[in-house]
This record gives sequence, C-alpha cells and structure tokens, in this order.
Amino acid sequence: MYDYAIRFEADASPGLAVFCRDLPELNSYGDDRAHAISEALDAIETTLSLYVDQRRVIPEATPVQDGEHVVHLPAVIVAKIALWNAMMERDMRKADLCRLLGVHQAQGDRLVDFLHTSKMEQLENALAALGKRLSVSVETA
Repeated sequence: MYDYAIRFEADASPGLAVFCRDLPELNSYGDDRAHAISEALDAIETTLSLYVDQRRVIPEATPVQDGEHVVHLPAVIVAKIALWNAMMERDMRKADLCRLLGVHQAQGDRLVDFLHTSKMEQLENALAALGKRLSVSVETA
C-alpha cells in the first residue's frame, strides 16, 4: 500500500540520483546503489512531511515497474500515513486531532510528524478515535 518504488539515474558525477513516480517531490542521492537506497528512506520521510505541511493526501504506492527498487516503510511510518489520510478525509487539522484525543499540541503534532518516532499504541489510539483499526501482517522477505 505504501511501499514506494524508486528508480536510480546515473549522474555526471559519481553516484546515483533517486526519484519516485508516486512522490514526484522526492529527490535524493547516493554514492552507490546501497547508499542511495538507505538515503531514499530519509527522502521519503521528508517528502511525506511536505505533504503534511501542504495539507495534501499522501498517495498510495503504485505497482513497481521494471528497473525500480521497492522501499518498504517501517510500520510506524505507514500508521502515520494512515492517520494523516484519515484526517484529510475528515478535513481535520492537527488541532482538531489534539482536541479529539485530549492531548497537548506538541504530542498531537508528533503523531503526524514523519521525522519523529511515535509509539505504535498512540497511533493505534488516534486511528481508533477516527474509526480506523490498524492491521499488521508479516510476509516472507
């Protein structure tokens, strides 16, 4: 659902540029393929923060195409995406979420801050308050 595919492009200088069809604002760079992949996760989290700042729905990932690499997001990031999109469905602001949950502004802000780690239980509670239930599955790697 939110496992985004990235593609690499060789640059004139050594290294690889990273792009994502589903998140066109994303751009990143790595010295080599392994470094580019590790940098891509940070770039995705930063790009998701832009969507929150701009109050935009975060798009689902489309199927991977030939030559692309899939970045599997941590469960906490996927939960934050689900929470943000549920808020956008209801035209809610962060302040509305804080009032609904009875938490301070800083605590509510962190629930949709992709650059801050949140506890999964807090995200589950916030999703439940919006009528959503988090479901986790395990697959063979």
